[in-house]
Amino acid sequence: MAFFRKPQDEPPPTPQELVDLRAALAKARLPEHAESVALKELERLEKTDPSAAEYAIGLNYVDYLVSLPWNRYTDDNLDLKRASEILEREHYGLLHAKERVLEFLAVRTLRSMRQSRVLVVDDEEIARANVAHVMGKDGHEADTASNGSEALKKVESREYDLVITDLRMERMDGIRLLESIKRVAPRTEIIMVTGYATVDSAVDALTKGAAYYLAKPFKLDDLRATVARILAKKRHAQITRGPILCFSGPPGTGKTSIGLAIAEAMERKFARLSMAGLRDEAELRGHRRTYVGAMPGRIINEIRKLGLKNPVFMLDEIDKIGQDFKGDPASVLLEILDPEQNRNFIDHYLDVSFDLSAVMFIATANLVENLPGPLLDRLEVINFPGYTESEKRKIAQHYLVPRQLQENGLADHNVRFTEAAISTIIRNYTREAGLRNLDREIANVCRKLALNALKNGRASGPVDVDEAIVAGFLGPRKFSHEAAEGESHVGVTTGLVWSEFGGEIISVEATRMKGSQQLILTGSLGNVLRESAQTALSYVRSHADRFGIDPDFFFQNDIHIHIPAGAIPKDGPSAGITIALSLISLLTSRPARRDVALTGEMTLNGRVLQVSGVREKVLAAQRAGVKVVVFPAKNEVDIQSLPDEVKEGLQIVVADRVSELTDLVLLPHASA
Repeated sequence: MAFFRKPQDEPPPTPQELVDLRAALAKARLPEHAESVALKELERLEKTDPSAAEYAIGLNYVDYLVSLPWNRYTDDNLDLKRASEILEREHYGLLHAKERVLEFLAVRTLRSMRQSRVLVVDDEEIARANVAHVMGKDGHEADTASNGSEALKKVESREYDLVITDLRMERMDGIRLLESIKRVAPRTEIIMVTGYATVDSAVDALTKGAAYYLAKPFKLDDLRATVARILAKKRHAQITRGPILCFSGPPGTGKTSIGLAIAEAMERKFARLSMAGLRDEAELRGHRRTYVGAMPGRIINEIRKLGLKNPVFMLDEIDKIGQDFKGDPASVLLEILDPEQNRNFIDHYLDVSFDLSAVMFIATANLVENLPGPLLDRLEVINFPGYTESEKRKIAQHYLVPRQLQENGLADHNVRFTEAAISTIIRNYTREAGLRNLDREIANVCRKLALNALKNGRASGPVDVDEAIVAGFLGPRKFSHEAAEGESHVGVTTGLVWSEFGGEIISVEATRMKGSQQLILTGSLGNVLRESAQTALSYVRSHADRFGIDPDFFFQNDIHIHIPAGAIPKDGPSAGITIALSLISLLTSRPARRDVALTGEMTLNGRVLQVSGVREKVLAAQRAGVKVVVFPAKNEVDIQSLPDEVKEGLQIVVADRVSELTDLVLLPHASA
């Protein structure tokens, strides 16, 4: 009598999506640590009811692992001439930034061109010579050693990328040599070859750091392929290792577009992630899969979208990262931007390490002073200063105007902006370190030209845009050169400050009234700026005789110091001498010149201390029509390094003490 198993006793068939996923996993060539996790998850899914919620979660997880570009790269184009042409074509000026980018590419080029060094260790002369000959034919620099002791001496005296060693040798066997090399030169890769291959010896060698284990007799083509794979991976790691660049400067100075140009020059994909307002660290590191709706972090997600492991990745506005109860995203960046740590970056969703060292990270910030110290220490800051008026004119003529004519349908209409028209837009309708508002105003003019062309029934016709047309289209001017055009007043001085938007002009106003020895400070001032005002008042009171001031001026009076634009928060020490000269002007009744702008921190005994943002402040003085700029004497080196174009039309004075500036800033007597 025959017995048959009941249909319900047969194991259920494996769902087709698991079969397809296992096949995709076999093709994906995941790293060993990731592949083992994926296989384990697949085995669990095969035992899970497809209707269970855990089934879909696990299925999506394995599919995500398989879809990541674990081994997909683009080859870098390191042609410096081509890179230089792209940077020059896309950007005018920014010489320092472009030079640093070319240096960065030059270093990578030299690293990629270095010939690999291979050491062949074998006590059989014929075997040793054959392998060395093959390595030499493949373009490697090959050395030989007849035993482990000789090989170790060579490794100690010279750096090798790869050692190919026999396992059994006299005086020092391959395992002892492996252990010694890993202590002396831990970055050197080692291939173990032997005619006495066993599972135990293979496990022992690989556990102690060997890159590969090869049994004799082997095919030379197999050895060559293994060597090529190991050296290619090592070379790629060496090439990609380098500083993390941080572009710092006011908005609209070309930070993001330089990043795009770098990606184009290297022929890499480009990804951009805005960090402004980012408060949840899970946005970068992902959510654990135990959460409902868990997702990977945005870093891993962008890399998956691009399908490549080595894009140019721009982290924009990292100085505006937030922080709350959900964690500190800046602390995650410490790992992402550290070349020694990001090789094993763990996204919480993946829960396996992913190598980010091939990614070229570029950060941007308006003010790097706002970054945490440990994060700033990982960055190489490249400053993007503001543009001079001459640079803005050239950029507008060669870049902004042609682009806006194209975008507004005027490319074939023979429209020409005169240099005077562009100068009018720059001086009367914009006041910025960058170019965004200039671009907007040019676009505004172009839109009105397009509207007029259709209204008047003219499809084409030459148009010369001059100052009159600009004024007619844009209306009354938005800005004036108040420093040059304003009158000199008692107690009102002009200062220079540096903010995230570049250099800016401020006015400091001081007045006194009957009162009870109060110092009143208004204008949305921060603590540092308030302390600067206290220091300035104490200096003036303690040196009243020197300036011809009544020493008891404060006895029955209040002093009120105000910095206009009260809606804008202000802080920093560089307004110290501006406040001091405002007080001296008030108490001596000598008007302060409006066309003299000052910057410098001061001490209680009147010394003027060094400040930062020299170029930005000089450009702000140019934009405001200032004639004379005062800097601390310790900034003289910074001033000398400025191009003549930046200093054009300005008299720059340096001072070591406040007392040296009274006759320069203050007029002899009050106006009638």
